[in-house]
Amino acid sequence: MRIIGISPDVWISSAAIIEDGKIIAASAEERFNRQKASQVFPVEAIKYCLEQANVSIEDIDYISMAWNPGINIQSANARFSKLIRWRGEQLYAVPSTLLANFPLPDVECIEQKLIFRNGELPIIYVNHHCAHAANAFFLSPFSEAAILTVDGKGEKETCFFGKGNDNNIQRFQSIHMPHSLGLFYSSLTEYLGFRPHSGEWKVMALASSDEGENEYYEKFKTLISLEDEGRFELDLSYFSYYTFDKQTTMYTEKLIQLFGPPRLRDSKIEKRHIEIASALQRIFEDAATHLLLYLYEQTKCEKLVFSGGCAMNSVFNGKISDLTPFKDVFISSCPDDSGTSIGAALYLYNSILMNKRRNIPLHNYWGPSFSNEEIKTTIDKYKLKGVFHADIEKTVAQLIAEGSLVGWFQGKMEFGQRALGNRSILADPRNARVKDLVNHAVKFRESFRPFAPAVLEEDASLYFEGQGSVSVPFMEKVYKVKDGKRELIPAVVHVDGTSRVQTVSKLLNPLFHNLIREFKNITGIGVVLNTSFNLNGEPIVCSPTDAVKTFFQCGLDYLVLGNYLVSKK
Repeated sequence: MRIIGISPDVWISSAAIIEDGKIIAASAEERFNRQKASQVFPVEAIKYCLEQANVSIEDIDYISMAWNPGINIQSANARFSKLIRWRGEQLYAVPSTLLANFPLPDVECIEQKLIFRNGELPIIYVNHHCAHAANAFFLSPFSEAAILTVDGKGEKETCFFGKGNDNNIQRFQSIHMPHSLGLFYSSLTEYLGFRPHSGEWKVMALASSDEGENEYYEKFKTLISLEDEGRFELDLSYFSYYTFDKQTTMYTEKLIQLFGPPRLRDSKIEKRHIEIASALQRIFEDAATHLLLYLYEQTKCEKLVFSGGCAMNSVFNGKISDLTPFKDVFISSCPDDSGTSIGAALYLYNSILMNKRRNIPLHNYWGPSFSNEEIKTTIDKYKLKGVFHADIEKTVAQLIAEGSLVGWFQGKMEFGQRALGNRSILADPRNARVKDLVNHAVKFRESFRPFAPAVLEEDASLYFEGQGSVSVPFMEKVYKVKDGKRELIPAVVHVDGTSRVQTVSKLLNPLFHNLIREFKNITGIGVVLNTSFNLNGEPIVCSPTDAVKTFFQCGLDYLVLGNYLVSKK
C-alpha cells in the first residue's frame, strides 16, 4: 500500500511517501524551489517521492492531506492563505493541482476521488492536529504514550490532548481558536521586531540573555489566564490575529500601552527587549507546563510525545522531565508543519485504515542523495578542483582542528528544520571566536544566535547535564553544559551556560560519527560545532549545485561533497 502525504500551504509545504507503513522519502518543497519556507503546493517534492519509490501517480493508493477544509466551511474565520482565498477551496484545489501536474489517463474527479482508467485515487483530508499527533506518536519508539500538540492554529484547533496505543490515536480534549499559545508567542515575536512564524528562534535565543526575573513577567500574567482542565484563555483585547486582518499587526495598541513602543525590524536590541523576550519564554513555559500536567493527570502515562510548532521550543523541551512527571519525552525531527505530510500519511495508514504499525528508525534522512559520480560531474561543470579522499572524515577532522570552517555535504538530506550531519557547516567548538566568525562570515545573522554541539552519543553525559542514557538525535532539547566543560567548548555554549544538543549515533550516521571520533583523537574533545548548511534567509542546501553556490557566497574555507574536498584556492 502506497500513500503520499501532503502538508499544504500552511507555513511550509512538504510531501512524503510511505509504502506498507515504511517511510520511503520525504522533503519540503523549499529544498527544490529554493524559496525559504515555501508555501506553494509541493509538486517537486511529490515528484521526488515518486522517483524514490520508483512508481508513478497511478501506483499510489491514497493521497492524505494534513488539513481538513470541511471544518473551514463551518468556520467564519476561514480566510488564512495567500494562495487560495480560503481553506475550504482545498476541496477542489488539491485534486485540480494534482491533475495539472500529474496527468492520469481518462480521468475525472468525483467525490474527492480521482477516477482513472485502471483504478481510483482517493484524497483523504486529515485534521491538522491529528497529523501533528501522528507525526509525534508513530515516529516515536513508544507503543503507548501521552500526546500533546500545540501550534498556532489548525483548522480551528490550537491544542490537542490525546493518547496513543499501538496503531490508534485517541483525542480526549482540544483547545480552539482564538486562544492559541503558538500565535501568542508569534505576536510577541512580531512586537520584538522579528518576522512571526520564522523569528521565534531569535526570541528564544534572546530570552536566554536575561539574568533573572524582571517587571515584564507580571505584566504577561495579565495576558494569559490558566484555567481548569488544562485550558488557558488569552485577553483578546491585546491581540488582533484572530481576525486575520492582513493590514494590521498581530497585536493591538493596548499591548503597546502595556509594554511600550514595539521594536522596529533591524533596529538596535535594547535591554528592555531582552527582558520582554525572557518574560515571554517564562510565561510560555508556565502555560505549556500547565497543559502537560493536565495531560498526565488524564493519562497517567510517563511517556510523552510532543508536536506542533511549539515543540520547536528546544529550551522548554529540555525542561519537560524536570517540570512534569513525564520521564521519557520524544519529539520528532519535524514537529512543525513540514512534518504533517508524514503525519497525515501515517495517520491514514495506522489510525484510519487500521494497519499494523511499523517500527520507524530514529533518523530523518529521507531526502535526496548524490553519488560520488554525480558529485564529480558537478565539480567538473563548475571547473573546480576537487580532490578525492578515501578517508574524508580524517582529512576534515584535521582541517576543523586547525580552525577551518567546512561545508559538509553527505548522503541523504535531512527532513526537518535542522541539519544533523548530512547538510551541515562544521567548526571547532574549542575556539570562542568561531561563533562570531560563523555568524558574521557565513550565516550573516545576529551575533546573539547560538550554535549547536554535535557530540558522540557515548560521550554526551561527559559534557551535558540531564543526558544519562537518553539520546537527543534531532537537536530538539537544550541542556546545561557541565561545570568544567564550558571552557572546553565555548563556541557551542550559550550565554546562560546551555547548549542545544545533538547526539550522534554510530548506528544511524556512521560517517558523521567517525568524523567526530577522528576530531576527538586529535583534540581530546568528542564534540564539533554543527549548524545548517545555508545562508540566512535561504533553505538548507539540497543538491551539490546548491552547496557550490552557497560555498562561494560566504566565508567557508572548504567544501566537502561526498569524498571530494574543494577549496577556493
